Amino acid sequence: MNDNKYHGIFPAFYACYDDVGGISPARSQALARHLLAQGVQGLYVNGSSGECIYLDVQERMKVLESVMEAVGGQMTVIAHVACNNTRDSQALARHAQGLGVDAIAAIPPIYFRLPDAAIARYWNDISQAAPETDFFVYNIPQLAGVALSPALLQEMLKNQRLVGVKNSSMPAMDIQVFKSLGGERLQVFNGPDEQLAAGLMMGACGGIGGTYGAMPRLYLKLYDLVLTGQAQRAASLQAALNGIISALTGGQGSMYALIKELLRRRGIHCGSVRAPLQPLGSTDTKQVDLCEQLIQQAEAAYLG
Repeated sequence: MNDNKYHGIFPAFYACYDDVGGISPARSQALARHLLAQGVQGLYVNGSSGECIYLDVQERMKVLESVMEAVGGQMTVIAHVACNNTRDSQALARHAQGLGVDAIAAIPPIYFRLPDAAIARYWNDISQAAPETDFFVYNIPQLAGVALSPALLQEMLKNQRLVGVKNSSMPAMDIQVFKSLGGERLQVFNGPDEQLAAGLMMGACGGIGGTYGAMPRLYLKLYDLVLTGQAQRAASLQAALNGIISALTGGQGSMYALIKELLRRRGIHCGSVRAPLQPLGSTDTKQVDLCEQLIQQAEAAYLG
């Protein structure tokens, strides 16, 4: 499994801002190099954790350029290129292909409830703008408002550039359903961090997650435990990770604000978050202390 470039642990890359809230290429490069040094297999850039819906097209291009300059060719890079219109999405797809990413990915269009035929056309139009680049469908129904159905996936399988699904639906069984339809051709990543162990056991090729960047070595360990058949210890580590995720989401600020403060304490400066996401609140220092303590405890217990 490890020979495949779409297997393993892929942190969802965080938007890195300068001190006045603009995209910082230097900080983006530093975060990318940090994650590479942790041993992760790839990065997922400009997705939900990258605050993509709050960035404009040029900012998203700048983020991806920074990542590719720092780690391009040294790890797998998947660029999420979807905007809420086809034209901007195609521009990002062309730009990503020009930089040499391994794959592009896209959520469905949000807000208007479109029929499957319109969603498939949107995805195929994006893919056609980067005809030499692999394509992933990003299924996140709880935020996008539309779910990837078996019928829609079967339609998308007609696109020869489709290689996989980033599946962030909560039923882990969806991974098995998509794998059964796509066979060996289709790589399905587990999305919800809280169910990575279950997703891997259901056939996921790896995980793409928003909390991976805060504790990459723990997720690498979980991946290894599942692959080596240590199910009981994997379940125990997943439970510990879920406790940390609960703490990360228990502050006044956005989870990403807390994660960026954790990284700042380790010397990796990512700035804050972009409004309307909430920055750190007045009581969040203690919450970050708790998260830091829980991560250290889990590392001591599972990494030795």
